Amino acid sequence: MIYLDSAATTPIDPEVLETMIEYMKTQYGNPASKYYPQALEAQSALSEARKHVATLLNVEPENILFTSGASESNNFIIKGIAEKYRNKGKHIITSKIEHKSVLETCKFLETQGYEVTYLNVDSEGLFDLDQLEKSIRSDTVLVTLMWVNNEIGTINDINKACSITHAKGVLFHTDATQAVGKMPIDLNNTPVDFLSFSSHKIYGPKGVGAAYLGPDELGIRHKLPALIHGGSQEFKMRGGTHAMHDIVGFGKACEIAKRDMLIYIEEMKKFEVELLDKLHYANPKIKLNGSKSKKIPGLINLSIPGINNELFCKQNSTDFAISTGSACSINEKSYVLEELNNYEANYIRISINKFLLKHECLVDELYQLLISSYNN
Repeated sequence: MIYLDSAATTPIDPEVLETMIEYMKTQYGNPASKYYPQALEAQSALSEARKHVATLLNVEPENILFTSGASESNNFIIKGIAEKYRNKGKHIITSKIEHKSVLETCKFLETQGYEVTYLNVDSEGLFDLDQLEKSIRSDTVLVTLMWVNNEIGTINDINKACSITHAKGVLFHTDATQAVGKMPIDLNNTPVDFLSFSSHKIYGPKGVGAAYLGPDELGIRHKLPALIHGGSQEFKMRGGTHAMHDIVGFGKACEIAKRDMLIYIEEMKKFEVELLDKLHYANPKIKLNGSKSKKIPGLINLSIPGINNELFCKQNSTDFAISTGSACSINEKSYVLEELNNYEANYIRISINKFLLKHECLVDELYQLLISSYNN
């Protein structure tokens, strides 16, 4: 089995697993307890993990809030800002191709009296930034736009989107789930107010993620409504006992990404160029969906004339794990590709991970699979 669905979740890194096991076997202290060694060790591990997450984004550790993942972070931030600023206005701006945890949250807020503007995208999946500027109103309280699309890998110009938004005095959030660990991110240079991402997209465990909550001078971090009441954990914003094995695993994954990311990003670029060049030479009708130049490496969405994507994935599932799109849209047509004006069910998403780069024949095997599927 060759696993090619890493945009849904990555394999766990052995270094991460080794770190986690100790916090299930021997380092089982609760960091909210006091005085005795196990509790103090857990407190230290919690701080260290938060530091590793913050370092990956180049922010301060106290601005990192641990959650169960990006979906929770997205819900917490969007609903929290809507609640905090409901007296200022009830208008939110997002895009038509966001992850469902953003879109469904916005749809829920519409039932609560909020108005949401959904930005259009072009044929590559890039936001209409002119529409963004024109859509911001006096009652707009938040703009939330994803950094990298999870189905096509398109990288949007978050610097420009953030600049436009801040010029109008509005807060900016980005879902960076598919960006973190796949491209360098420095929030000193891209001053978003809020950011969400998950551990399991960067070779860490499932069930843990982070919300970056802007600098203290914004007066935001300690004033958003609590996500979970019932304890003083996570700055009194998310009560409940910390899942320390997940948190230390997440921290380790961020530490490894900081160390190794630039190396495997370049290797993924080479893999992608080689595969796409071979496919284009063999059959120019095989189309890359999204942008060829403004995308993260290793996430490839292809339209192959004549195939049925569901049937293709099922027929090859013994040897290849390939998806038709987002894991959050099971048995549903891709609303992302619909916005890109691709309505046929002939698209597949191939997403590799750093461990597959050791597989010397991967490009050839994938090439043969895709070309034979077209010929059949």
